[in-house]
Amino acid sequence: MSILDRIIAAVTPPESQEDRIEARQKAQTYVARAPWLGAVLDHHREIDAAFAAVHAAGNASDRRMALKELGTLLTGHAMAEEAAIYPALSDAGDTGHATMAYTEQSAAKMQLGLLERLDPMSQDFMDKFGHLEGAVKHHVYEEESMWFPDLVEQADGADHALIAQRYVEEYARYMGHGAKAGMMLADA
Repeated sequence: MSILDRIIAAVTPPESQEDRIEARQKAQTYVARAPWLGAVLDHHREIDAAFAAVHAAGNASDRRMALKELGTLLTGHAMAEEAAIYPALSDAGDTGHATMAYTEQSAAKMQLGLLERLDPMSQDFMDKFGHLEGAVKHHVYEEESMWFPDLVEQADGADHALIAQRYVEEYARYMGHGAKAGMMLADA
């Protein structure tokens, strides 16, 4: 972690695990009005589990494989949010948060690429991985506690339908479920 990262972390301590749980519960209450949010929350849970899998890996090969799976999941999720949700966030008047979200996700993708170059069992890897995990958890917290609930409140039913369709399409496209995208949407 760079000196700047340490200063930022000291000045703006991360939210607590209790805060994250409360934010996710709050976001869950909006799923009936905006089913796309249910898919997003499911993916957030999968991302949490993927981070845990990297931590749990006992050797270099398993850790590299777990990192690859985390990277695929994070990137597919990011691509879907960037194509479907952040434009809607901007259209609803929250361009600042939409721009911040794009920037945070680009930084996470870059960190994933840098982690691939390190010995997965090294302390340097674990330090950088911890920084990535903290950044992603904070990003998810922002989405679940403020940005997405606000979007649900501001968007109308037609917007939610478009967001759901685009999110499912983009996630399926990246994750290799292309033919299933339409079926998943029809089931929603």
